[in-house]
Parts: sequence; structure tokens; C-alpha cells
Amino acid sequence: MNSSEVKRQIREAAEVEEAAFYGGRAGDEWLKHLSALGTDQFKPFLEVAPWLIAVFVEKHGKDAEGNKRKNYYMNESVGIAVGFLLNALHQAGLATLTHTPNPMKFLSEILGRPSTERPYMLIVTGHPADDATVPKAALEKKPLNEIASFF
Repeated sequence: MNSSEVKRQIREAAEVEEAAFYGGRAGDEWLKHLSALGTDQFKPFLEVAPWLIAVFVEKHGKDAEGNKRKNYYMNESVGIAVGFLLNALHQAGLATLTHTPNPMKFLSEILGRPSTERPYMLIVTGHPADDATVPKAALEKKPLNEIASFF
């Protein structure tokens, strides 16, 4: 299967989950907040972007003897690694969009990942479209003194 076909399958599966999300799974309050971003169930960028980076968390692995080995701090470790990756992509002049449809089991199926892994995030990567915008009013950030304490 070529990358265009994989991206099409991912878009179609993501849009099924997004239709359920925007159709009521998210709840009225969440949908109200999202409306300021102008998002909806349609995700054509999943086919347009040059790269989709699927990030998975490995729940457990195997030791040298082939015995099941639990992995600890999976979400924390993968979250830190994703942060480094996003920064590196930004430094390389690329735009990114973190996409986390819920549930994301379809990624495991489409990409043939083992049952020991679960999808964590899809990072849509490329150069922004000429008409791309960022809804700044919807993305207000708190001042540093409201989110951090320094000692």
C-alpha cells in the first residue's frame, strides 16, 4: 500500500471518529469551546500534508529471554519525546498539527502495529498552506505567573 492510500485510510477512519465526537460524544460545553477554532469532523489535511507521524506508546515489551516486561512512565516518556520532536520540526521550518481523535485504535489497525502498543498522537507535518490561519483569539495563553512558580 502506498503512502497516499495509507493517508486516505487514516483520514476516512479519523473522520468517522470525529463525526461521533462532533455529533454529541464531546458534549455541548466542549463543542462550544471548539467552535471558536472553526474545527469540524472533516480532516482533509490528513491527506494533503506531506507527512503523518504516528506516535505509539508501548505498554510492555520483552526482556532478553522473551518474557513480558512492563514499561513504566510510558505517557510521560512519550510526551517528552513528542515535545522534542515538535521543537525539532519547528526548528527545521515545518509546521505541525497534533491530532488526537478519540478513540484512535484505527491507527493500530491501518498501520499494522502490535497489540502491545496503543496510539498516542498523530503529528501532521509539512509547510503551511498559503491561506492557513491561526485563530489567535481562541488561543489566549495565561501569563507565566499564573501557571508557574519559581523557587
